[in-house]
Amino acid sequence: MGLTPIVIFNFIILLFFTLAYFYQLVFLIRGLIHGDVVLPKAKKNHSYAFVIAAHNEEPVIGNLVRSILTQKYDGLIDCFVVADACTDNTFEEAQKAGAIAWSRNDLVRKGKSWVLDYAFNRILNEYGDKYEAFFVMDADNIIAPNYVEIMNQAFDAGYLVCTSYRNSKNFDSSWISSAYATWFLREAKFLNNVRMMVGTSCAISGSGWLVSEKIIKGMHGWNFHVLTEDIQFSTFCCAHGIQIGYAPAEFFDEQPVTFKASWTQRMRWTKGFYQVFFSYNRNLLSGIIKERRFSSYDMLMTVAPGMILTLLSAFVNGAYLVIGYFSHGFIATQGELLMCVGSLVMTFGSMYIVFWILGLITTISERKHIHCRKKWRIVTNIFTFPIFMLTYIPITVVALFKKVEWVPTKHDIAVNFDDVMSEG
Repeated sequence: MGLTPIVIFNFIILLFFTLAYFYQLVFLIRGLIHGDVVLPKAKKNHSYAFVIAAHNEEPVIGNLVRSILTQKYDGLIDCFVVADACTDNTFEEAQKAGAIAWSRNDLVRKGKSWVLDYAFNRILNEYGDKYEAFFVMDADNIIAPNYVEIMNQAFDAGYLVCTSYRNSKNFDSSWISSAYATWFLREAKFLNNVRMMVGTSCAISGSGWLVSEKIIKGMHGWNFHVLTEDIQFSTFCCAHGIQIGYAPAEFFDEQPVTFKASWTQRMRWTKGFYQVFFSYNRNLLSGIIKERRFSSYDMLMTVAPGMILTLLSAFVNGAYLVIGYFSHGFIATQGELLMCVGSLVMTFGSMYIVFWILGLITTISERKHIHCRKKWRIVTNIFTFPIFMLTYIPITVVALFKKVEWVPTKHDIAVNFDDVMSEG
């Protein structure tokens, strides 16, 4: 066939993906061989405040607050709940469970990031230096009884920001929730866990993380307000040399159940990743080139729209196939057309296979962390998880052009820690 333009193009795309993400294969092998990171025993029990942004979370907020205030931890823990523009009894339920509850009604600056800004500012103003660090949780979360004890080990070791092991409390609600759960288990075990092992920076995701009072006091609040403030903060830390740690402290998150709710949420995430990439790509490139920080490269690969390159490859091969076919051999030979077909099949087929393997390995490795009554869902999820991940392709395209705003996700699965663990 020779080195025709389409052959060279496909080779470059394949080579780029192989080289760019090869380190994640190394991470996967490292995680399988070495298991979970081991943290040094803490020399001191530090003081913490949990901060929770809650919008109409009446069914779930009480279970979270109770899981926080019943921790097996010999140190100061307070829990602050900001009932943000609520029209239900979130405020009352939070107070009843033992939280310090505040009501906020700002219909202009909506969303979690603005609630965090409000809460941090008010805590600093009213409580001074009482707390050494802040935990950020979502209202639908619940935490394991030893959660703070394990997180305290990482904070005591000197990490100013630290994330944790994100599990799910509704794995078997649907094929959508199972896929979410698998992705977050994989992220915890084979990304953040291994990052901690090799001494590079981790990334926070949604909730289940802590930040030192020093950082919050330096900003006097929270200055990250894109659609994905968590990844924006992670990238900010990476760009400024703040190493994010990881602790195998387990918390449970509620996942969307329907494809519609998942589409809306992931559309916001994807748009937020675009915002972060275009805002911080120069900082990350500078960290790679000038300071030779692997964490900058890792973060760039995390926020870079790699799916766009996949779509570009599919579009170019598809266009070449159609145009070449109607040219009757003038533009493309029969061999090139067959190669284009093969490339299209390989593009989507290889994506399915890669995610199938990731799902299988994650399921086997983290089986003891998967709690569900419908055992068959664990098996079927291995095959539906890749389909879920492939649905990011249209989301990636639409998010480029669609205006996306923050929309609250409804939570109504009211379970406590014992309820989750009883599911086996």
